[in-house]
Amino acid sequence: MRVSSLRVHEYLRQLGWAPLAGVVLMLGAALHGAGQIGQWQDLQALQARSEDVSEQLAQVRRGERPAAVVSVDPLQGLQQQLPAQPQATEAIERLYRLARDEKISLSRGEYALGVDPDTKLARYQILLPLRGSYLQIRRFLQALLAQMPALVLEDIDLQRKRIGDSELTGRIRMTLYLSRS
Repeated sequence: MRVSSLRVHEYLRQLGWAPLAGVVLMLGAALHGAGQIGQWQDLQALQARSEDVSEQLAQVRRGERPAAVVSVDPLQGLQQQLPAQPQATEAIERLYRLARDEKISLSRGEYALGVDPDTKLARYQILLPLRGSYLQIRRFLQALLAQMPALVLEDIDLQRKRIGDSELTGRIRMTLYLSRS
């Protein structure tokens, strides 16, 4: 038996909008309730985890379980990320390779090694005269800082001999931090 859509439409018109709105609200409530079930399950899992943690804490207080000791030394984490002091020559070679890739002329620089006995860090201070275009120097510095996170750019001094020159001369002062351990 097939019911035409015209009859259904006429029947709904006779009933009015109130029953139709009620059906829509009941469907919405059912969908909302289905979403609540997932949240209820998450809540149950969190409560179970909370009970487990509370039990473990009670065992620690009674002496049945040893307390977990975590010592966090932020300086130790930093030292592990820094290159070791013997790798300073490799870092300097990388610096010169990056300059060569950008066709920047680096003259002979000055290097000084400083050691901090309290932190077990070494500081390799580098002063380099350089010559190149602004764009070359900028790309060199961006690559240098991106590839060598232990390097800190402390000072840069750039000059042009004449206003129309595209080549800059100057010097950069950097510090390379190294781990001594």
